[in-house]
Amino acid sequence: MGKQPAVPENLIVGRNPVREALARDEGRIEKVLIQQGAGGAAIHAIRRAATQAGVPVQFVPAARMARLAPGLNHQGVAAVAAPVAYLEVEALLNHIAPDPDAVRARRPLLLLLDQIEDPHNFGAILRSAVAAGVDGVIVPRHRMAPLNAATIKASAGTALRVPLARAGNLADVIQQLKERGYWVAGAAGTGATSLWEMDWDRPLALVIGNEEKGLRPRVAGACDYLVSIPMRGPAESLNASVAAGILLFVAMRARTGNPG
Repeated sequence: MGKQPAVPENLIVGRNPVREALARDEGRIEKVLIQQGAGGAAIHAIRRAATQAGVPVQFVPAARMARLAPGLNHQGVAAVAAPVAYLEVEALLNHIAPDPDAVRARRPLLLLLDQIEDPHNFGAILRSAVAAGVDGVIVPRHRMAPLNAATIKASAGTALRVPLARAGNLADVIQQLKERGYWVAGAAGTGATSLWEMDWDRPLALVIGNEEKGLRPRVAGACDYLVSIPMRGPAESLNASVAAGILLFVAMRARTGNPG
């Protein structure tokens, strides 16, 4: 007989284990997978718990569930967990600078990611964030790449070195940041402010948009500035992780006063 495929370490299977994980460690759960056709009180309870926790639920064919959990009694339910728990936004912000006076004194640098869907881009961005000294990263709960093995590998292991928070609505988070004393700059190819003109030396949150669509309209509209990267060549745009790296290191240079 052939060797059974290994079950991923971040996979939780079975109705009671998934329900327990949602109740006790919802900050780590990336998504819940339910086999198509599965029903009953336990399934409804899991769906309700996932919805209340803001965890996406995905319905998958029986064949896919069997491949995910070979040889296991999954009972039609599985959950994918991140290697670390995401923080609540309020907890992250309070840890970095608890009030507007602390925000002004410390001048934190935050990074918001608006639906980055490729794990490799996510990992590369986190690697740049760590290298540039970002104080915290905030991502949306939906349509966001998971913090999985591919993400961690792309980050060269640095993904777990920066505090991460997850939010239901990034536009609302931006308003919250403004109330705390942050300025918010969104990266946009058509932005009216060049990265060379931008004042980076203050409490700042940089927002990077989706690989294909960029910033969503409501997110872009909530930003104080839309910042562009001038390009001399014929390229229309840059990869999201490349743009993030450029902007973060320009910000770092301006904030440290290092001329080179």
